[in-house]
Amino acid sequence: MVKFTRNYPRRSKCPDARDCIEQLIVPAMANVSDKVDFRLSYIGKTTDNDGVLCMHGQTECLGNILELCAASEYPDPKIYLGFTRCLSLHYHDIPATSLIKDCALEYGIEFEKLNDCASRDDGAYGMGLLRDSVTRSKDLGVTTSCTVRLNNKTRCVRDGGQWKDCEDGSKPEDLVRDIRKLYDEAE
Repeated sequence: MVKFTRNYPRRSKCPDARDCIEQLIVPAMANVSDKVDFRLSYIGKTTDNDGVLCMHGQTECLGNILELCAASEYPDPKIYLGFTRCLSLHYHDIPATSLIKDCALEYGIEFEKLNDCASRDDGAYGMGLLRDSVTRSKDLGVTTSCTVRLNNKTRCVRDGGQWKDCEDGSKPEDLVRDIRKLYDEAE
C-alpha cells in the first residue's frame, strides 16, 4: 500500500485546508482510497500541560478533535473524509452542534460516538489524538496547511489561496496518477 499522508496540517478553520480537501484530496481519494494509507494531521503547538494551541483558537482545536475522532471511529476514508469535507465547507461555523450533527448524519456517523470520543476520559482521549497529530506534523517538519505528502515527501502545498511546490501538478488526476504509479511499482 502506498503511504500517502495528507499532512494537511489541516487547521479545521482554514480556507486553504478547505480548498485542498475540496479540490484535491476528496476527488483523488474517490479513485484510489484502496491504494493508500491515508492520515489526517494537524498543525498546532503543544503545551506543557498536555494541551494544544490552535491558530484559530480552541474552537478550531475542537473541530480538529472531532475530525480525528471521525477518523478513529470510522476508519474508512470515504466516511471520515466526507465528514471532514462537510465541516470544511462551513468552517466558520465549527464547532456548532447543528453543523456537526448535519455532517455526521450525511456520512452515516453517529453524533454520540463523536461526542464520546471527544469527551472520553474527561477530554483527555480526544486531546491525545490531537497532540499526537500535531506532534506527527512537527516531526515531519510540516508547518503549512495544507501540505500533501506522498511516500514521505511533500507532494504539493496549498498556502495563501495558491498551489505551491506541485511540480507534478495540482489536479486530482495528477495525484491519482502518482499514487497509481507508486502502487504499481510496489507490487
